[in-house]
Amino acid sequence: MKTIEFQKVLIALDYDPTAQKVAEVGYSLAFAMHAEVILLHIISDPLYYYSTEYSPIMGLTDSLQMGSLQLDNIEGLRKASQHFLDKTKHHLGDEAILTVVKEGDLAETILTAAKELQADIIVMGSHSRKWLENIIMGSVTEEVLHHTTRPLFIVPTKKTR
Repeated sequence: MKTIEFQKVLIALDYDPTAQKVAEVGYSLAFAMHAEVILLHIISDPLYYYSTEYSPIMGLTDSLQMGSLQLDNIEGLRKASQHFLDKTKHHLGDEAILTVVKEGDLAETILTAAKELQADIIVMGSHSRKWLENIIMGSVTEEVLHHTTRPLFIVPTKKTR
């Protein structure tokens, strides 16, 4: 049996507080395989960042210290996203990590980025949402799973009680 060698690991991250776990697990996987790491964040809907119910950036303000970043335009969101990825890279302790910020549909952009960056495997988290939210919003992880030709490593991020 021939062993498949993964040389590039793409880790897709959102601003959810569980992103740190996804980054750590994905980095550990890449480290074990001596593979290059690429951290990816996608800006899909600017309104998402202003939700009164859930603010993804506010979930990480303690570690990001983002008070000076403007989030009222796409350029501000790009800077905040890059800052988030830079802080994540620093947390992982590896300055060789490549960081990429893209805009677009989440699943489609993850798939396109994986192809463009020649990633061998995609790592992403799976949030446990209520069944109605999954019906209405769909699941990004599920959509990537159904359309990718690359292996997909899913990190469950469901909160335990």
